[in-house]
Amino acid sequence: MSTTPIGPADASKTPRYAGLSTFARLPRLEDVPSVDLAVVGIPFDTGVSFRPGARFGPEHVRASSRLLRPYNPAQDFSGWEAVQVADAGDIAVNPFHIDEAVRQIAEAASDLGGRVQRILTLGGDHTIAYPLLKAVSEKHGPVAVLHFDAHLDTWDTYFDEPITHGTPFRRASEEGYLDRTASMHVGTRGPLYSKHDLEDDERLGFSIVSSEYIEEHGIPAALNRIRQRIGDKPLYISVDIDVLDPAHAPGTGTPEAGGLTSRELLRLLRGLTDLNIVGADVVEVAPAYDHAQLTGIAASHVAYELMTAMAQVIVREGTTAHPDQAGRG
Repeated sequence: MSTTPIGPADASKTPRYAGLSTFARLPRLEDVPSVDLAVVGIPFDTGVSFRPGARFGPEHVRASSRLLRPYNPAQDFSGWEAVQVADAGDIAVNPFHIDEAVRQIAEAASDLGGRVQRILTLGGDHTIAYPLLKAVSEKHGPVAVLHFDAHLDTWDTYFDEPITHGTPFRRASEEGYLDRTASMHVGTRGPLYSKHDLEDDERLGFSIVSSEYIEEHGIPAALNRIRQRIGDKPLYISVDIDVLDPAHAPGTGTPEAGGLTSRELLRLLRGLTDLNIVGADVVEVAPAYDHAQLTGIAASHVAYELMTAMAQVIVREGTTAHPDQAGRG
């Protein structure tokens, strides 16, 4: 077995617009002998309440990721040289039956999680976070959830349906998948149905760092609040791309004015690299509403920062299949 991870295709030999359409042109799961970190797509958007199209998100983010390169200067780390990262393709689920789709996602994520150290998921709408949290909690116990989003996603039902893209964290909290002492929303903004939404949200275990807080107090203060809340708990990061202002991410289902810039979001993620990140997702990219790949490019860079951070966690744990490469920065 090779002791050197297999990285992305060489852009000096194969043009970026040619070859297999994997995330960042990384190898496929079936093309490498062992994998530490897998990226997987879930093309599902049956749970949306407004604009559809996030089922095409994984394909769009992959296409937008072709310019990513191995060395991340902001984190001073070459994640793809330190651990084996591969694209596991897409999880195929029933688009006509949400309950069955949720079971399929949980089972597939649990199976993949048994074969790799960490999983980064490309959505798909935010419904998928619910079964993903079920799978990750089976492996790590209840996890702290750091949820970047314009919205709370802790509502109860839509049209009397309990599982939608606006309810995943309520269901996860009720079923014990998340740590109610260490979970948080970041970047929330915009109108709510009533003040009761916030009271419900707090009862379900969430604290909030709003977009307004970040504007008033800045990134360092926001990071300090996040880090104090989470501590050393196992951490799952869920990023709804609509946490960004529509100027930076127009291609999403429920856009809200007054959001973060892509630079602010990337800086926040880079401030979390020493935390115990056990899984992550990037969701709600709807390509039909995108322009010049603005949303896809933002989402691919968010995924890149998360992958780099999780690669560092794997190296710190000493569980990589390529320990001789772990020190390469």
